[in-house]
Amino acid sequence: MKGRIFSIEEFATFDGPGIRMTVFLKGCPLRCSWCHNPESQQMGVEYARSPNGCLGCGRCLQEAEITADGTKRLTAASVEACPRSLVRRCGEDLEVGELCDRILDNAAILRMNGGGVTFSGGEPLLQSDFLLACLAALQGRIHTAIQTCGYAEGEIFTKALEHCDYMLYDLKLMSPTLHRQFCRADNAKILQNYRTLAASGKPFVTRIPLIPGVTDTVENLSAIAAFVRAQGVSYVELLPYNRMAGSKYAGLLRPFSPGFDEDRPVELHTEIFEKYGIRAKKM
Repeated sequence: MKGRIFSIEEFATFDGPGIRMTVFLKGCPLRCSWCHNPESQQMGVEYARSPNGCLGCGRCLQEAEITADGTKRLTAASVEACPRSLVRRCGEDLEVGELCDRILDNAAILRMNGGGVTFSGGEPLLQSDFLLACLAALQGRIHTAIQTCGYAEGEIFTKALEHCDYMLYDLKLMSPTLHRQFCRADNAKILQNYRTLAASGKPFVTRIPLIPGVTDTVENLSAIAAFVRAQGVSYVELLPYNRMAGSKYAGLLRPFSPGFDEDRPVELHTEIFEKYGIRAKKM
């Protein structure tokens, strides 16, 4: 069995307890307008170019293909054409054993630092068969975590929850209307899976991305605080908006239209969480 990976970070300190190896799986069912990993969204292999050191010679574009909607897409030939080697492939197919061997090569040092491996994305639950096979192969050998948006069928989510040691769970918008507007999907599955997680006894952390004028509003944060408190949760992490997201879209030759004012200051509103007896930590 193979899975499609778009990046592996060897020593991460932001993706769960301790020092971790983070495996980023390709593909996501959501299309959040603020997504800072656009190369993670589609399951297919893509090619992206870095602007740093670009000569502007246009050779990579000469090898690009025209898509059905008339836009350009970089190709494998674009990689060879770039004189500065600035075009990279996004999407590597790895077998379960191949990936797990690579993870376990670092197991000793990761355990020494209280860490392990985190499967992120994209959305790792979208490649659930591959993810579950990796978790089964690693069980008892290294601490495993899943970083998820929670958008998955309940049966898949429950299986993944049973086989991992820890979970990092994003809550973005409580309003179904706003969730559909900014994430292009309903949030009913996300909220139900969160209830399942909170009732499971599995260690987890709730993460809230703060998007200016979208998720950081008093209405949304109040609704999130009430919801998580009702599930017995007393701690959340607030994630700052990554203002460098737009440059990644340019590297994929895609337009970036977030639909909100990026220059607007983010509101923390930690007092809202305090009101509900929740400790909110800015990351």
